[in-house]
Parts: sequence; structure tokens; C-alpha cells
Amino acid sequence: MYHKIIVLLFFFSSFTFAQNSQLAHNYFQKGEYVKAASLYKQLYLKNDVSRDYFKQLLSCYQLVENFKASTKLLQNHQEKYPNQSNLFVEIGYNLQLQDKKNEALPFYEKALHLIEKKPYEGAEIGRAFQKNHLLDYALLAYKKAMELNKDLNFNRYIAEIYGEKADIENMFSTYLDIIEKNEEYYSIVLRYIGSFISDDSQDKNNILFKKLILKRLQQNPNNSWNKLLSWLYMQQRDYDKALIQEIALHKRNPDNINRIADMGVIAFDNEDYETTKACFTYILENTQNGKLILDANIYLLEADISTATTTKEYDKVEERFQYLFSTYGNGSSTINLKISYADFLTFKKDNPNKAITLLKKALTDIGSDYQRWSVKLKLGDILVYTNKFNEALINYSQIQTNLRNSTLAQTARFKVAQTSYFKGDFKWAISQLKVLKKSTSQLIANDALELYLLISNNILGDTTHTALKTYAKADLLAIQNKNQQAIDTLNILLKKFKGREIEESALFKQAELYTKIRKFELAESNYLRLIEIKKDGLLIDDAYYYLAKLYKNNLNNIEKAKEMYQKIIYDFPSSIYLVDARKQFRKLRGDHLN
Repeated sequence: MYHKIIVLLFFFSSFTFAQNSQLAHNYFQKGEYVKAASLYKQLYLKNDVSRDYFKQLLSCYQLVENFKASTKLLQNHQEKYPNQSNLFVEIGYNLQLQDKKNEALPFYEKALHLIEKKPYEGAEIGRAFQKNHLLDYALLAYKKAMELNKDLNFNRYIAEIYGEKADIENMFSTYLDIIEKNEEYYSIVLRYIGSFISDDSQDKNNILFKKLILKRLQQNPNNSWNKLLSWLYMQQRDYDKALIQEIALHKRNPDNINRIADMGVIAFDNEDYETTKACFTYILENTQNGKLILDANIYLLEADISTATTTKEYDKVEERFQYLFSTYGNGSSTINLKISYADFLTFKKDNPNKAITLLKKALTDIGSDYQRWSVKLKLGDILVYTNKFNEALINYSQIQTNLRNSTLAQTARFKVAQTSYFKGDFKWAISQLKVLKKSTSQLIANDALELYLLISNNILGDTTHTALKTYAKADLLAIQNKNQQAIDTLNILLKKFKGREIEESALFKQAELYTKIRKFELAESNYLRLIEIKKDGLLIDDAYYYLAKLYKNNLNNIEKAKEMYQKIIYDFPSSIYLVDARKQFRKLRGDHLN
């Protein structure tokens, strides 16, 4: 019993100690330094070996300018622990805070002198300088220690200091030194560098980083520099340039072609179909891996489908599907090919019944559970296409139940919300979309937010939801490739609900459909009308962006395109289109973008 009481008391004491530590931290964070000092003093007296409690108590005294207490704390601590190398820095800084810089300097020099005797103390002394924002002294400490002992490596801290000093060139160079010495730090370094790199190729940091990598590549070619260049180009969405680096890497290591496959998928997801085709064509020419060859063929087909506009082009796609089925068969190995073909049959050939039969048969050839749910997801999409909403919802719900929290399950939840929206069950749709706005997949989260805003902005003040139901009907007709019917439905909506919130979305949707059926002047008219009546609307930057594309690609009016891109650059600095608008504007202006 006695031992149990001792254990219980020890546990309670440890719990209280930890609680006080957290409470002290909270007070410190909120700027309540007197309260924090009271708790840190208790913690320090119980555990004066802890440098954290000592430093936090010292900082509390200094922040309220209680230099009498801070000086006494330093004197007592140094008497007890005279060998702690950071104390010279703390004593000097305490003097400097009292405007006694001349008295502080000898203590800083003593700290640096210690490193000459014991280079490994450079870490502690450098960190002490760094924590007190004495960055130049911190650099001296770290560098001096590394010069005296070649086994020491403080480059990570040195790079951080250069970042704090806004010395970006030296920061980048130091991070590159880290990778040059040990490639295992590649991923860690990228995390630090990433916060200084943007998706704008003309950003000064991007230009500087590229220059430094190219210089090293010329002096000492190795995989790290190609990988870094590829990574930089990927951030800038210059996938064609990234591919050049990936091919250089593959030629040095022919066993690893998966990086090019991964890049091809990213290019496809970002609608860069030319680079997608280049990636997967290269794979076909340089691998004997059967699965990779089949996947490459599927992506090449998907890229062709995405760019095809004529019956002849679609017929060629059909021929290639049949060739692949005859080559690889109809078993579980071609499930992804069947999913792709079912999508093509439905959304490009308007033959959903054949697609449904194909997918239901495919469910009997399943090789894994994941394949089963991938088939059911596509089956649900096709059932929506044929207005079989309830059957589609069953398929989507099965995926959610069986693959909880996976990306596929989140996609299925979005499909449930979208299908409920098509059915006119807006309340249920919103409940699903609220969850998905926090999705781990940025793409799903963005789609969820867009649909959520559409529904929530257009159900207020309309108890019958007639306008939104009409828009949802047009939206579904567009998915079913019934473009003229969708346009006519939106015309009815625009006449009946002129001046209402839904007008902005209807004009934008109709402009997209006019572009799709090549009625470019009507699309232009819609975008201009939207801009005129909704100067502060949610879709204004979208309208300017797609109007710019329309002028550039279809109406052959380069000056107007430049004007629209400029509008985004100057008036919508937070727009998702800003980076591409800059890039396109520079191209149209004739800038050389290397």
C-alpha cells in the first residue's frame, strides 16, 4: 500500500509539473510575462539543470525590463554552472538590452574564444547567439567551429540565419552545400527552400535559385542538380522543361523510369497534354515493363480524348482501344483500360448503355477491392449521366462505407453531394460539401467549395429553389453533352431571374458552352455582360481569364487578350489565375521566357 501511495504521489507531482510548464508557456505566448515568470521561477527552482526553464525565466525578466532580477539570475546560475558555454552570450545580451553594448562585446568575444578550445561548443554558443537575434555572431560561431573541426556540420543553422537576414543567395547556396555533402538531406532541404519559391518563373527568388543550380550543374554534374531543376520547373508548372531534366536523370539510371511516369500523371492532371504525351511516349520507347506500357497507353489515349474535336479523331481513339483490348485481353489486368473506355463511350460517344454493360461485367473480373470501388465510382458517374440518380447514389455510398477517409471515398462523397444537387436535394448536398471543404485532397476541397458557394448563395430567399433547380438541370445537360439544350435552359433562367444572384453563374456557364460549340462571339458577349453587371462578383476574375483565352485562341485579338490578362495582374492579385496570366501576358508581349 505504501509503495502505491508513493507512485501515486510521484504521478500527481509529475502531472502538476507538466501542467505548470504548459500554463507558463501559454502565458508567455500571450505576452503575460509577469505571470509566466512566476511559474517559470517555480519550475526552474525544481529543475535548474533545464536550460529551457532558465532561458524562459531570463527572457520574462528581460521583456518586462526587470534587469535587477535578470542579472541576479545570471550571476547565481553561473556560480552554480560555470562551464555552461552559452552563459557568456546571455550575460553580454543582458548588458546590451540595458544599452551597455561596449560592456557586452567582451563577453561575446569570450564566447567565441571558447570555440577555439572546444569546437564542439560551437553548437551551443551559436544557438545562444541565434536565439538572442545576434545573427552575425551566430554565423561567426558556427563557421569558426566548422573550420576548426571538419566533422562538424552546422550548415542547416547557417542557412536558417541567412534566411532570417533575408540573404537569399547565401541561404540557397548553403542549402545546396548540404545536399552536395549528403543527398539524403534532399527532401528535408526542399521543405525549407519551398517557402521561398513561388509558382511564378519570373519571381526573383526562382530566377536566383535556378542560376545557382545551373552553375553547380556546369561545375559538377550530378543527379541532385537535375532533380532540383525538375522540382523547380514543376513548381512553376513548366512541365516540358521538367521532363528534360527527368530524361537526363533516366539516362544516368535506366532502371528508374517511374519519375517520368509520375510527372506524366501530374502534367495530365494539369491539362498539359503535350507534355503528357511526351512523357508516356518516352516510357513506351524505354521500358519493357508490361504494366507500365499499358498504363502509358491509357494515358496517351486519355490525352488524345481530351484534345480530340472531330469524328475522325474519335474513331482513331476507338481503334486504339480495340487494339489494346486485343493485345492485353479482358481480365483484371485491363480494369483501368475498361474504366477509361466506359468513360469514352459515355461522355464522347453517347453510348452509356454499352458502358454500363462493360463495367458490370468488369465487376466479375476484379483483381482487388480497390479495383472494385474504382469501377463502381465510374459506374455511378454513368448512371448519373442516364438520370438513374438513386442507383448512382447506392454505388457512391458503398465506396464511402468501405473505403473510409481514403481519397476515393472523399471523391465518392463529392459525387453524392453533386448527385443530390442534380436531384434538387440541396440540403443534403450542403451537408456533404461542408465536410469536404476540409478534404485532404486540395482538388476535392476546391470543387466542394465551389459547389457549396453555388448552392448556399442561391437558396436564400427562394423557398421553391426554382432558379437553382433550373441551373442544376442545365448543369446536368452540359455533362450529358446536350449543349444546346443546356444553353436554352440557361436562357430561360436568365430571362426569368434577371438581376438575381444566379445570373452570374448562368452567364458564365453559358459562355463556357458557347465556347464548346464554337460560338465564340456569343461567349465573348456573355463574359463582357457578366463583367458589366457583377463588378465585384465571385466569378469576375474567371471571366477575365477565360475572355483572355478566348481572344488569344479563338478570336485572334492579341491586344484584347493582353488587356484581359493585365486586368487580372493588376486588379486581382489573389486570383488563382495570376501566375498563368503573368506568363501568358509576357508571351504575348514577346518576352523571352527561359
